[in-house]
Amino acid sequence: MQQSKKITDGAILTSVFILLLLITVFIPVLNILSLILLPIPFILYASRHDWKAGLLMMSAALVLSLFFATIFSLPTTVMMGLGGIMIGSAIYQKVSAYETWARGTFGFIIGLVFAFLFTQFILQVNWIEEFEMLAMESMQMTQGLLEQFGAVEQSEQVQELLQQQVDYLIDLFPVGLAMAAIAMAFISQWMGYKVINRIERKGLYFPPFRQLEFPIALIWIYLVALIVSLFPEPGSILFLAAQNVLMLTGILLMIQGFSFIFFYAHLKKWSKAIPVLLVVFAFLVPPVLLYLVRILGIIDMGFRLRERLSNGK
Repeated sequence: MQQSKKITDGAILTSVFILLLLITVFIPVLNILSLILLPIPFILYASRHDWKAGLLMMSAALVLSLFFATIFSLPTTVMMGLGGIMIGSAIYQKVSAYETWARGTFGFIIGLVFAFLFTQFILQVNWIEEFEMLAMESMQMTQGLLEQFGAVEQSEQVQELLQQQVDYLIDLFPVGLAMAAIAMAFISQWMGYKVINRIERKGLYFPPFRQLEFPIALIWIYLVALIVSLFPEPGSILFLAAQNVLMLTGILLMIQGFSFIFFYAHLKKWSKAIPVLLVVFAFLVPPVLLYLVRILGIIDMGFRLRERLSNGK
């Protein structure tokens, strides 16, 4: 009976995925919504039957996607499949929502790396070169506008500044992949929760943001990356690796700091609007306030500030 249900679920959900994939590939107006929904069939299936069954479903989806769509759909199927299976398997194993998010992020990172390598070596499309070409076109348009207004000297300065920013963003390409995976995992998990709750009458949800806490090991990774970044020659592989790790851990520590702000506001019974306004204000003055929020995240994590405040309230 269980095996029959597994086969039936797999056939139905694989069909749903293929339908969503065809909409994504061939219907431009609806492809944004269908792209967001692509991991949901894998999340549903893996949440019922765990990751091994999920991988079998992904294998079937890969064959069918090549048959009904095109070879261009292969990286999308792998990426959405791995991310959805990791999230669904975590739901099946009843781990916490934030650990589920972490597993989903890992799955999407693997999928994005596969998509990057596939487009690089099979389709002969380099994401970095495409981004650089778009940035160069944008710089040329900006330079042309400034020259039309007679600001030739300012045009050269702006072009030099923009070129530095483009080079910096290219160096941080791995961080961009990681942040994209984090966002995709969160959206997919949130949508998956909604669908599972509606279909199976479960009570899956993300805990309040104030409860978000990262492992203390994050501080040590941040400090090691900070120290390592001081020694290599700028532009070297070790320097770029350290810069990417430093940027990613810094962003996570900043999120920890924002989470502490919401925790403290809840502890003091402040209005819910206050922490929201503080977050908005921090992004309005990013060079200073975001750095302070990151330090707050380090203090919260390193000195167990929430635990001390909770015990002393």
